[in-house]
Amino acid sequence: MKTIIVGAGSDLGVHIDGAHLGPVQLMNDLKGFYQGETISFIQNEEIIKSKNLSDRRKNEFEIDQFNTTLYNAIVEKEKQEYFPILIGGDHSVSVASALASAKVYHDIGIIWFDAHTDYNTFETTVTGNIHDLPLAAINGYKNHELRYFHDGNVIQATKTVVVGARSIDDWEKDNIRYSGITVFTTQDIKEKGIDSIVEEAFKIAGYKTKGIHISYDLGLIDPEIAPGVSIPEFDGITEEEAMKINELILKHMDDIVSYDLVEFNPLRDQNRKTEQIAINLLAQAIRGAQLKGKYKNIKK
Repeated sequence: MKTIIVGAGSDLGVHIDGAHLGPVQLMNDLKGFYQGETISFIQNEEIIKSKNLSDRRKNEFEIDQFNTTLYNAIVEKEKQEYFPILIGGDHSVSVASALASAKVYHDIGIIWFDAHTDYNTFETTVTGNIHDLPLAAINGYKNHELRYFHDGNVIQATKTVVVGARSIDDWEKDNIRYSGITVFTTQDIKEKGIDSIVEEAFKIAGYKTKGIHISYDLGLIDPEIAPGVSIPEFDGITEEEAMKINELILKHMDDIVSYDLVEFNPLRDQNRKTEQIAINLLAQAIRGAQLKGKYKNIKK
């Protein structure tokens, strides 16, 4: 299948600088491996980024502008039957990528691999970092200001699964409780095994849908192993588990319509450890996308 790598260089959704540099670095690293089409967007250097943690709507307008451009570009490519692999950037960019797939495929599920559930609203957020709000926006749970550009279906909460959560704000827990999404924690992974959890996630997200969007946050991995993220959360998964997740994704590749890898912050990395893991994950995803249609579990 035709693939396209989309660089989404924005860190406007978090008060820490650096994630906007991740896509440029990773796309440069991939040049020797990937010869396909690419497009890249990066936040305007003239933006004076707010880092005020008491501002619950910081950089909202600028994020909306960035995501509108990103969304329109991905929709156009998906209509041309490209498989988009988005490289972020903070997780707020996934509002654009996930809803672009929802626009084109109409009825899809989503699996959100992340240490955070990202289910805050402007009313419940503690930090005002908009990268804590995207999954709620994608599900249509409030946060309509973050999806003004989208005129298609949202992704239903009952077809939404978070895998690897281990840091959820207290008020955010109420949002999750009333939303209907499924959350598997890092502890669930330890108790039941990564294979069991991911397979269950695919059953939920793929039930009577036309495809699945994958959003993979590098913060899922323990920061002792992958320190190059803006908001590290300890007690994460191992590198082996991270790669195993991608192998399981590959197994279901014919059900997947789009893939994100987000939150690589090269300014926080140590000895390029996170960068190498990200490259390995992306190489797997690219290879899987190129083989789409050659597996047996094709969903019509």
